[in-house]
Amino acid sequence: MSQPRILVIDDEPGITLLCERLLTKAGYDVHGETDPRLALEVLGKERFDLLLVDIRMPDISGFDVIQQGHEIRREMAILAMTGFGTVETAIQALRKGVDGLILKPFEKAELIQAVAQALTDSQQKQDAARVQALRPLFSVTETLLSETRPDRLLELILEVISTQLHCANVGFYQVLERDQRSTLLAGRGKMLADGPLSESGNAIARAAALETPIWGGMVEPQLMGELTEFQLSSLMCIPTSLVNLRSVIFAARNEGESPFRGADLEMFLILARQATIAMENARLYEELRAYVRRVEESQQALVQAEKLAVAGRLTASIAHEINNPLQAVRNCFHLATREDVPAEMRQKYMNMTQQELERLMTTVERMLDFYRPSAEFKPVQLLDLLEHVLNLLGQQLRERNIRVTTSWPAKLPSIQAISNQIEQVFINLVLNAFDAMPEGGELWISIAQKRKMLEITFQDTGSGIQPDVQSNLFEPFISTKGTTGLGLSVSYDIVTAHGGRLDLLPDRNPGACFRVMLPISQPRENTE
Repeated sequence: MSQPRILVIDDEPGITLLCERLLTKAGYDVHGETDPRLALEVLGKERFDLLLVDIRMPDISGFDVIQQGHEIRREMAILAMTGFGTVETAIQALRKGVDGLILKPFEKAELIQAVAQALTDSQQKQDAARVQALRPLFSVTETLLSETRPDRLLELILEVISTQLHCANVGFYQVLERDQRSTLLAGRGKMLADGPLSESGNAIARAAALETPIWGGMVEPQLMGELTEFQLSSLMCIPTSLVNLRSVIFAARNEGESPFRGADLEMFLILARQATIAMENARLYEELRAYVRRVEESQQALVQAEKLAVAGRLTASIAHEINNPLQAVRNCFHLATREDVPAEMRQKYMNMTQQELERLMTTVERMLDFYRPSAEFKPVQLLDLLEHVLNLLGQQLRERNIRVTTSWPAKLPSIQAISNQIEQVFINLVLNAFDAMPEGGELWISIAQKRKMLEITFQDTGSGIQPDVQSNLFEPFISTKGTTGLGLSVSYDIVTAHGGRLDLLPDRNPGACFRVMLPISQPRENTE
């Protein structure tokens, strides 16, 4: 640890020399001056830990020296000397922020003790002030870490540093490892140039290259050119480094403003570290958001791919659904154009043609709704969806001699759902039963209300699910039929996304029994 530096100011050369000799022997680095003006110039160029000054001097009052000394070195301890010790003098000294008062003439021990006590008291005051200054950092840290958008966070970092350090010039530079250069991500006020890292470059380049803080005011020769060029009183550059981020954070005060002190550097070190952690935190959140988006897009693509896979199996039923109204339209149109048909009958055939066309358009529109990606939840009647699915698959079921038995109330409450996705679940479950009964059989479908849920069950008379497959039945690519094995996995994800659940009910012989549970829509409160 370096020796404490003391500046002694007294217009009596004998007192100055005595203090120099006694304090030097006590282990202090001492500089003495008899001219207060010269002493203040020295104080502006060099760092001192304690100012030992006589109160009564002919040209400048010791209290004026103390005031100017505080303006130059605010963290410096002050010990006043006087040969006229009065209560008024002591009170005035305390008001000026003096850390100690010693009466002349004094003994060696008295001087050494007074200097040590003044340094101790000054350090304690600085520590207390530092703790007081650090308290707002808790809320600042919480504010920084709560912002997870990198672009907004950069502006917040600049605002926090500018506010806490009372400076108008703040910049955040990222260090690019591959290119060995810095680049300015965000800044306000006067900014130093970014560019290659160099130990002989500007403060930003040096801080990044040396990986050590660069700070100082007009008394630092290496910074003199930059401070003069940008009209600054002092600046600080703090390099920080995390696993995926190296940066340099810059702060500077304009010319005429008080220079940064040691306490400012300590606060800046903490702010810089917290800012870098917050930036890394925001980067991780951004990666997580991107990953979630990719997962959602993949899931949507999976749902759509499964729809297309089902499309081939529905071709016959779709053709049947469309062919019937087309045949009716053709027959009605043919009859309506015959001249031997009465006008009244022609109008009837035209009306029937219009009805069949509307039926055809409705069928096509529902099929388009099924294959079109959608993510809008709306009130849905399950009976309508299930009846449409059974109509759509009826031809295939009849051709395989599968009898469908249904059981449900005449009226059911609605659910909030994406209709084409719920239809896809029902189609998958009916086709599963279809595949499980190659020689025909029976499919029982029932709907019941269970408190705030609707329970839909699909029970077939097929061969059932093997026990070794049941535990991972809803995982992707698990199939007992030689297919892609995505149908149940996609259905499970859809039902879960709707706040429900899909499971296989055990011990429901013969065959397999799948159960879908979906939440009932809550009625809206009347606010009128």
